[in-house]
Amino acid sequence: MVARKLTIEPVTRIEGHARVTIHLNEEGKVEETYFHVDEFRGVEKFSEGRPYFEMVQITQRICGICPVSHHLASAKACDGVAGVEPPRPAKLLRELMHMGQYVQSHGMHFFHLAAPDLIFGFDADPAKRNVIGIIEANPTLALKAVNLRRYGQQIIERLGGKRVHPYFTVPGGVNAPLKPQDRDAIAAERETMIGIAKEAISIAKGWLEANKDLADSFASFPSNYMGLVDKEGGLQLYDGEIRVKDAQGNLLAQFKPADYLEYVAEHVERWSFLKFPYYRKLGWPQGAYRVGPLGRLNVVDKIGTPMANEELKLFKQINNGKPVEGSLYYHYARLIEVLYALERIGELLDDPDIMSTDIRAYPSVELARHGVGVIEAPRGTLFHDYDTDENGLLTRVNLIVATGNNNWAMNKSAGMVAKQFVDGKRLTEGMLNRVEVAIRCYDPCLSCSTHAFGQMPMEVTLVAADGTILDRLVR
Repeated sequence: MVARKLTIEPVTRIEGHARVTIHLNEEGKVEETYFHVDEFRGVEKFSEGRPYFEMVQITQRICGICPVSHHLASAKACDGVAGVEPPRPAKLLRELMHMGQYVQSHGMHFFHLAAPDLIFGFDADPAKRNVIGIIEANPTLALKAVNLRRYGQQIIERLGGKRVHPYFTVPGGVNAPLKPQDRDAIAAERETMIGIAKEAISIAKGWLEANKDLADSFASFPSNYMGLVDKEGGLQLYDGEIRVKDAQGNLLAQFKPADYLEYVAEHVERWSFLKFPYYRKLGWPQGAYRVGPLGRLNVVDKIGTPMANEELKLFKQINNGKPVEGSLYYHYARLIEVLYALERIGELLDDPDIMSTDIRAYPSVELARHGVGVIEAPRGTLFHDYDTDENGLLTRVNLIVATGNNNWAMNKSAGMVAKQFVDGKRLTEGMLNRVEVAIRCYDPCLSCSTHAFGQMPMEVTLVAADGTILDRLVR
């Protein structure tokens, strides 16, 4: 029997390019679904032979959406290679830039990429169901969204000189202190941004409560979860230990980032260039896990800022203290993290060390020659691992990019939603959009070293077993 196949290409309102193939049986029911990531980065190989200290700039070019995440993870790995501990003020400044990245990235995703589905509905006209539609329907809200992202980007620019691909971190610290006028400018707008974050949380919670049955069933499944925590089990985004919990919320492991290869392995499938990380001790696929906002809030016990911690308590009630499984709850979790980032910005600005000029420690002549840098990128746990020779030239580079950790979950989500909503005998655009919505929950960033030129239309063709074209949708 010749299988019938639907192809969604590209998946829209994500960073980067992917396609989904949906395989149907003779009755038009979904049998299997695949989320294909066809880009090939090659960063690990072409970095070999380069001086290790160049990586803080090279790895930013992996992505124009989350360059700060790679910039900071690389800096931490370079600290290890150099065998040097950055001064406390430098760590505070790095974290401040990191919080700016969270505000701009999470804010952009919710308002620009996810909100059109929530506000207009999954079945709305695609010509309206986009950021332009948001602007036309609620220009005041759209302006607030732009301002929230601007605020985060300006923090990055004030520290690193540029909003995209900043030059700020160096092995052992950062290259410039915070200027008093920049500190004051960041502080002056923070309360306004907190108000916008609270409004966004209200929108997300209102939608989830009004559509609770859908939220609880849509791409909802048990899994393991991973995220960084402090010694008390609190949320950490820049530093900490890696915690893994199972589907019931039981602790599977908590370990130092440098030991990650003892706990994390990667599986390969022939239909995707994106690997499938998993918790090594459970094996594949039982050890697959989720990262990012939902994963982080499912593994932490608390958040160290008051307003975000109160929201976390409400989040934990969704599934009576057990891990929250519905993928649509990623949006709520994401906005709780925006609130935390804005609160944390205030704490950082109030720390006397933030204005210190003691911002760099210098390595000794002899390098440690190995370093691992792990942070929580907005999309999940990000690993940078470097080995060098005695001259500091890279001999091995291993990267596990945040989105890669969610590869299994995105495939699982797309498959579940396709089986629930897609009818091969009666195609509608809304059916296929639901599959994309499932993937968008994870805010995947697939733009790594990939650049497109020209138009990218989407065409979905339904072909019968004998090759007859049954239906076609073009967007």
